[in-house]
Amino acid sequence: MNSVKIIFVVIQLAGLCCWSSAYAQSKNPDEILDRVKETFSGVEDYRVNVHIKVDVDFLKVPESDATVYFKQPDKIYVESEKFALLPKRSLNLLSLSILNGKHTALYVAEDTIRNVITSVVKVIPLGSESDIVLSTLWIDTRRNIIMKIESTAKPSGTFTIDFFYNNTYSGYNLPDSLIFTFTIDRMRFPKGMNGTFDSDEKDNEKEPGRTTGKVYLSYSDYRINQGLPDSIFKQK
Repeated sequence: MNSVKIIFVVIQLAGLCCWSSAYAQSKNPDEILDRVKETFSGVEDYRVNVHIKVDVDFLKVPESDATVYFKQPDKIYVESEKFALLPKRSLNLLSLSILNGKHTALYVAEDTIRNVITSVVKVIPLGSESDIVLSTLWIDTRRNIIMKIESTAKPSGTFTIDFFYNNTYSGYNLPDSLIFTFTIDRMRFPKGMNGTFDSDEKDNEKEPGRTTGKVYLSYSDYRINQGLPDSIFKQK
């Protein structure tokens, strides 16, 4: 074998070793989660407009609009002229609250979400502070973003958040929209509810039980790292 071929083979083997090493690292759950946190560490605050659409079979909720303000680490304020039914767990788009506390992380497998190969990582919070019992995250390790979260919380049960990314805002991959899927108990909503949203009495006459609901959130006009004052988050 001449020297040129030897050099070529060495380069190929070196490349294969580097690829294998990177692939092995991608299965380390703590490294995967750390890269996600690092990706969004530069987002100190943001302001974003959100359009809300609620789909629950026994409730008629008008579509609404709101403005969401966020500041690290967990300050959130929602501004809306009308009633806006916003699931609290969907407000923090960075979804880092479950990662910043003490937890155990387990790598599960690879899975494909909307044609994107993701790493599936289970996160188990440690201690009694969190009401989350278990979270499963589908993470795009190429962009280091969360594509989907499925969490079990006490006492409300399981909910899922699907994140959709189409644009880059100020160099950050923040979602354009998300779908929050949850279970809800019919017994918690009395027949003939009125006010900002109305129930369907025919539906409420059905046998009581749990049903699945969805909240669709669409985001626009992100304003990132504008230096939001703390006074915004002290409003009631």
